[in-house]
Amino acid sequence: MRELHKKLSVAMLVIVLTLGGVFYLLDRSSSRLYHEELSQRLNASLAMYIVNEKPLISAGQTDQSALAELAHQAMVINPTAEIYLLDTDGGVLGHVLDEKTVKASRVDLGPIQALLAGSGKLPIKGDDPKNPGVRKVFSAFPVLDNAIDEHLAGYLYVVLGGAQYEAVAAEVAGSYRQRMVPITITFLALAAFLAGSLIFYVLTRRLRHLTDDVQQYANNDFSSDFLIADADSAGNEIDDLRHACHSMAKTIQQQVESLKENDRLRRELVANVSHDLRTPLAAMQGYIETLLIKDGTLERDARIDYLTTARKHAARLNALIQELFELAKLDSSRMQPQFEYFPITDLIQDVIQEFELEADAANIRLEVQPPIKPLSVFADISLIQRVLENLVANAVNFTPNGGTITIAIKNSHDRVGVTVSDTGSGIRGDDLPRIFDRFYRAEQGEESRATSTGLGLAIAKRILELHGSEITVTSTVSVGTSFEFELPGTRLAA
Repeated sequence: MRELHKKLSVAMLVIVLTLGGVFYLLDRSSSRLYHEELSQRLNASLAMYIVNEKPLISAGQTDQSALAELAHQAMVINPTAEIYLLDTDGGVLGHVLDEKTVKASRVDLGPIQALLAGSGKLPIKGDDPKNPGVRKVFSAFPVLDNAIDEHLAGYLYVVLGGAQYEAVAAEVAGSYRQRMVPITITFLALAAFLAGSLIFYVLTRRLRHLTDDVQQYANNDFSSDFLIADADSAGNEIDDLRHACHSMAKTIQQQVESLKENDRLRRELVANVSHDLRTPLAAMQGYIETLLIKDGTLERDARIDYLTTARKHAARLNALIQELFELAKLDSSRMQPQFEYFPITDLIQDVIQEFELEADAANIRLEVQPPIKPLSVFADISLIQRVLENLVANAVNFTPNGGTITIAIKNSHDRVGVTVSDTGSGIRGDDLPRIFDRFYRAEQGEESRATSTGLGLAIAKRILELHGSEITVTSTVSVGTSFEFELPGTRLAA
């Protein structure tokens, strides 16, 4: 940030010096134009007075003596004036200057005519015969030939600010005023530079604090614990930027913690998958090897027993793989529920029919508590069916003989609530927060006939998350467990 302050200060110095130089040049240019216009206006009638004193051209002949006399008189009054007599084409007919100093024999008549016509904006500059290519302000007036019916014979051309003016101007170039202008500009430039540097220092103070915060954030292993309290207060844009950076730092820390947790869960998932896959595979391998070794000695009933057990482990292995694929599909961004309206009671009846034989075999009663009026929900029917199947299957597995499983439906404004409860052994309070974790199976007592993979509740929770819903659980040991969720719905016409 110190480099930024230096660069801003240097940029400020360059800008101030540039503006100072431009101002100095503009001041000199405007001052020169001011003095030229002032001189031309004050001496506008000088040529007329000279012409009116004596005839300068008579019968086509130039009166050099009269020209010299009038020129000397005029130059006494205005030492900076240089007088030339021109013909009608601009050619120089005469002057009283040193012949060696006059280098041009012709003067452009355009500016002279513009001045006489009053059609140009002052100052109007014309040629300087002493310095071809240099243009200076002048005074001019037509010269008439009185011998030829006052015929236009030429022009009296008075250059204002001639050689003597240039010499005097060079002498006063180092005068007090001329020195004061650049000194004043330099002083103002330094004052502006110092003021700008101080302002930049103050303005970059918050940026320096922000840089220190970011550096400290990086040095503290991306921990936002060091962030100060006033970062939550917003002020100008820099304060807002600092506030945003601190918020970003906290978000990054949360994401890092989330990544660490996800990495831990991933390792647990790999370990659990490895364990759950190895167990049925080992059992299947053991029974198949026993069949191969004792093929000739096993009785028919024992062989069928071994094959039945191996098939049971194969079915469990197949169910685990299927649920792993299902969970991976639900976690992918490509999974999008197909929402539609359907009657929830009809879907629950279909699910109940799926488990009637299994429930009857375990002497478990399945009940449905329908709403007073028919209800429909807006959801993906196949995914909600999967949720209900997982919840009912979980209840059947952990409900003892003679128990009851109840599915209740209730309406709450524009939501439809579904509750799946059982009279099983219940879940301990320590296990409740983790029952939706993948492969987590709580101890359910001796009555448990659980053959689940530990993924059913995780799948149900993920499906409901895709529907913008949340599943909750309440349980009491030796009393039972209830799972509840809500879906958007409307009441069907009776």
